[in-house]
Amino acid sequence: MEHATTLTQHINAAPEKVWAVISDIPGSAATLSGVDAIQMLSDGPYGEGTRWKETRTMMGRQETVEMWVSQADPPRSTTVKALQGGADYTTHFALAGRDGGTDLTLTFGATVLKPTILSRITMALFGKIGMSMTRKALGKDLAEIAATAESL
Repeated sequence: MEHATTLTQHINAAPEKVWAVISDIPGSAATLSGVDAIQMLSDGPYGEGTRWKETRTMMGRQETVEMWVSQADPPRSTTVKALQGGADYTTHFALAGRDGGTDLTLTFGATVLKPTILSRITMALFGKIGMSMTRKALGKDLAEIAATAESL
């Protein structure tokens, strides 16, 4: 059982500048208003295997999720994974140069790993609401990434 959504934001900055923003995990709490805190779990530059804990407030509840980079192809694409509450979350960023700027496309997917009858009912009831809230949060993230990249 999977839910996915895709959003694209045109950014008036080169792909390298956009990449610098999305790959700056320690700085993402400053860039993204939705992120309360970042705790790095690995050292070194951004790349496959980079791990961190990200704390966000969603629906009035603060949640901390461990995330890691599963794929990185600078400055073209990267994939970030997280496991939380029986679901496998994938966020894929694709960067494409266009009109002197960058089209940043974000695809977010959630897969329930061991669907129970309860989780199926919950996804059916809250999947659409949850995804619309997620789309809104992701759209805000993209706008904030754009603003930061455009100011570099």
